[in-house]
Amino acid sequence: MLSVVSPLPGQSPHFRRRNRRVLPVSCSSVWEVEKPPADFDLRPGLRCSPQFPEIRAAKRVVLVRHGQSTWNEEGRIQGSSDHSVLTAKGESQAETSRQMLLGDFFDVCFTSPLIRSKRTAEVIWDSRKDNVITEPDLREIDLYSFQGLLKHEGKEKFGSAYRQWQKDAENFQIDGHYPVRELWDRAESCWSKILAHEGRSVLVVAHNAVNQALVATAIGLGTKYFRILLQSNCGLSVLDFVPRIGGGSPRISLNRLNQTPNSPVAHESSGGRKTNAQIILVCHGATQSNEAAFSDIGFEPLNMLGVIQSQKTAELLLDLKMSCLICSPRIASADTATAICEVQEAADCLGADCVPRYVEMKKMLELEVEPILQRALKISRKSNPIRVGWFDDLDDTSMVELWSQSRKAWHSLLQQLSNNSESEPESERNVVVVAHPAAHIALIAHCLKLTPEWTGSFHLDTGSISVIDFPDGPEGKGVLRCLNYTAHLGRWSIPVTRSPGNDEEF
Repeated sequence: MLSVVSPLPGQSPHFRRRNRRVLPVSCSSVWEVEKPPADFDLRPGLRCSPQFPEIRAAKRVVLVRHGQSTWNEEGRIQGSSDHSVLTAKGESQAETSRQMLLGDFFDVCFTSPLIRSKRTAEVIWDSRKDNVITEPDLREIDLYSFQGLLKHEGKEKFGSAYRQWQKDAENFQIDGHYPVRELWDRAESCWSKILAHEGRSVLVVAHNAVNQALVATAIGLGTKYFRILLQSNCGLSVLDFVPRIGGGSPRISLNRLNQTPNSPVAHESSGGRKTNAQIILVCHGATQSNEAAFSDIGFEPLNMLGVIQSQKTAELLLDLKMSCLICSPRIASADTATAICEVQEAADCLGADCVPRYVEMKKMLELEVEPILQRALKISRKSNPIRVGWFDDLDDTSMVELWSQSRKAWHSLLQQLSNNSESEPESERNVVVVAHPAAHIALIAHCLKLTPEWTGSFHLDTGSISVIDFPDGPEGKGVLRCLNYTAHLGRWSIPVTRSPGNDEEF
């Protein structure tokens, strides 16, 4: 069944934009993150992009959280204490990570000095000859008197302080310290040391909170984003640093967040809390315009790679009982969505369910960003035939149009998720969305309550999946479970350190 979802009313945003032209990280990377003008009002929780050391060549940094530890298993607060070790499951997770990264090249490995992190690094680094650098500032968040307590003991002993740690972590204070604020400062210090190393492909093995802080500080997000950028045991995140032509602090893009060997759509805990609802963002499969000209962007069907990607995505989503699938009206998105629905309807034949699953498929006009991109590309190619990021050449009018349109789409999706949460069983409180990578980047920015300038901080590939959890329901904060997940594509997945594109730009 095909229908159109009506968006909720929204107002056009107002923002400032500076004229600039930069080299792109990738086809779906957009604006660089720079310090806004003095009169630009940043939203709470956002920070100006930190001034990192100048780099001479593109650098990719891969962050990995340690495997499950004994205190993870016991539900004990670890902090920066060094009394826990990897469990058998943690050792297995580290070994799986080693195998995942077996064909990838690294120049250097940085690790936290804590046993659980150092052991994970040893397993992953294996027989590589280069030394592992132990960096004290990569230790886990310092939680002082909380460390070593079981969670229920912390609640009983510290009462309101423990509740603040759970509900308002950025302002949480203990023993005269603000742990999350200290962690953010320490993460910025870590980046200066990591980027000063001459290696172009860097592995960093550390912890949950510190890896969150590393991701957040790299792209200019403040302490309000603690527990918003999920880091699972042995989850892998990738950041790209690209030098600017005029020198100075590099341009930074989050290429991947929390890619694990497990399915990203499994209903697991999110930041220590049970997942209440999910929005799954599926980028449509590859088309001819992903490879060559842009004159027909949005009108082409999937190419052979795109067909494979859509089938692989449909197979992965068999783990999910869908309550609703919404897609852009454009051919590639509609074809990808149709492939997903057909596999869902064959769930009983495929052994995934005892009965067929009938999924309502809807088309949402506000997800159709291709006309805006196409107009900008036609104009930009007259003066610059070299392909740039999806949004790099959007004029202010086009950006306002896209931002307003995507905001309406985001509010409509939240309303749909809210409706599903009221009517569907817990396992089916989800919305699957299929659209162009640029549309999903804008949706992620809206989810995080960012401004348009931050859209350049994210990259998505065709065929990828990103998952947003809502532990407190659709009315609460969205938590990024994963971003740009491609492991389900098998041999067609995007390599971690080996780029399918220009080596200089990753």
